[in-house]
Amino acid sequence: MMKIVLAQQNYHIGNFEKNRSKIIDAIGQAKKQKADLIVFSELCICGYPPRDFVEFEDFIAECYGSLDSIKEHADTIGVIVGSPMRNPEPEGKDLFNAAWLLYEKEVKGVAHKTCLPTYDVFDEYRYFEPGYHWNTIDFKGKKIALTICEDIWNLGDNPLYRICPMDELIKENPDLMINISASPFDYDHDEDREEIIRRNVLKYKLPIIYCNAVGSQTEIVFDGGSLVLDVQGNIIKNLKYFEEDFVVVDIDGGKLLKADSPSPHAEHSAVSFDKEMRVAKMHDPEKIIEYLTDAHNISQIHDALILGIRDYFSKMGFTKAILGSSGGIDSAVVLSLSCEALGKENVRAVLMPSRFSTPHSVGDAEQLSKNLGNAYDIIPINDIYAAFLGTLHPVFKDQPFGIAEENIQSRTRGNLLMAIANKFGYILLNTSNKSELATGYGTLYGDMAGGLSVLGDVYKMQVYALAKYINHDREIIPGNILTKEPSAELRPDQKDSDSLPPYGTLDKILYQYIEKRQGPREIIAMGNEEKLVKRILKLVNTNEYKRNQFCPIIRVSCKAFGVGRRVPIVGKYLS
Repeated sequence: MMKIVLAQQNYHIGNFEKNRSKIIDAIGQAKKQKADLIVFSELCICGYPPRDFVEFEDFIAECYGSLDSIKEHADTIGVIVGSPMRNPEPEGKDLFNAAWLLYEKEVKGVAHKTCLPTYDVFDEYRYFEPGYHWNTIDFKGKKIALTICEDIWNLGDNPLYRICPMDELIKENPDLMINISASPFDYDHDEDREEIIRRNVLKYKLPIIYCNAVGSQTEIVFDGGSLVLDVQGNIIKNLKYFEEDFVVVDIDGGKLLKADSPSPHAEHSAVSFDKEMRVAKMHDPEKIIEYLTDAHNISQIHDALILGIRDYFSKMGFTKAILGSSGGIDSAVVLSLSCEALGKENVRAVLMPSRFSTPHSVGDAEQLSKNLGNAYDIIPINDIYAAFLGTLHPVFKDQPFGIAEENIQSRTRGNLLMAIANKFGYILLNTSNKSELATGYGTLYGDMAGGLSVLGDVYKMQVYALAKYINHDREIIPGNILTKEPSAELRPDQKDSDSLPPYGTLDKILYQYIEKRQGPREIIAMGNEEKLVKRILKLVNTNEYKRNQFCPIIRVSCKAFGVGRRVPIVGKYLS
């Protein structure tokens, strides 16, 4: 019998003391449970993704120093941790992404990550040398096939990499697979992850211990959800999502027998190897909005955004947030989420009505803050706006009212918010949604200002679904905010539909272009009107210059604006 602990923890990139302390505390807890082995997640020593930090020798020396400290606690218990490892060979990159097995105060084995992802938010081949030796590690009479994250994803008819590490490790007849991971969240990923883990189990006929990271690192959210599967592909243990967790499982003879307590997520039959993925993997345009606003997806997006806000503030040392509250759906959702994440006492809303603001918008925004219990201010901008127009009159002369006059209002609000933020130590939360960012429906240095974007990866139709989710127990967001027609209120009787297609139509086309990477011919072939498709795609590509100046966006989809989507600003394609 072997008792193994999974320690699903939230790390802070470069905070070696805190990361080390969390790991050592968990080792102590595992010893009390009389565990034989404890497993942590990928690059837990330094936090994931460390990016260019690994180019500093001092950073790598800190990693090795933490390993030495942890090794002293790996005396009567085996410890698997992730950390960069220096490459002893002169050829290739200077570092490996490594998993270390520590025991009896020694390094008993090391596995180097072979499949280095270089797509979307990943850029590992920039820093690491891929592994080229594959050996099982002996531990207490068991042969462990130790791999790292992407190493178990290279299955299927069109593999991304030329080597599949498990194909090599299985030649040594291992008893158990262990994979340490830092697999980011998106609302299409958890079932895919579960399925790929099960496919490994069924292919290699081995049980698996899969330990994933949890926590948010700037824009990337890690959802945890670590798994233990037996040799038949049944889920024996599914750790919590969006929270730290610590569980013990027992194995015997290489077969998982039982968990210490039953899992609420446990399943008792293996899913078919050819199981079809969720609707996001299908090509049914009529189901896109239904999928994007699916209750399970919205619940996960809600939890991911809460974690993203909370970790951004706590890891940066910030405590207080501020945002503009307009009486619209976007700011209402951001205000609600930020109060839940940070506490209502740490969030301040500022209502900044202009002569174009409707009385019900101000009333709705006031009622929202009363429902939430957060502080708010009302600062009318009519006088400031008039002063701008008066100052600019010698230049503008008698030109007709247009976008410039609209944007002055937005930038005035941005200036007021930043002034209060600077004066009292707040961080400004941006309230723009993905539909607006995609089409350029926003003002640089105005409503696009902020230190963190909460909804920048959430389509407008999903924002409405989030609002309904927030209201599931009681009315927090006033009903009028959910039912009134969206408007920026920057000119008389303005509606979003004056400039944009209906959001149900817009979001469906944006999803096909951004997430699914479908071109105009494919999108038109799905039954969308050609002129509309070309107009929307042109809006997306010609507004890259705005998004390039935007703040970090909490990532919840498989293709968010930001580090995971790199397109030229001055490219001509579809623009």
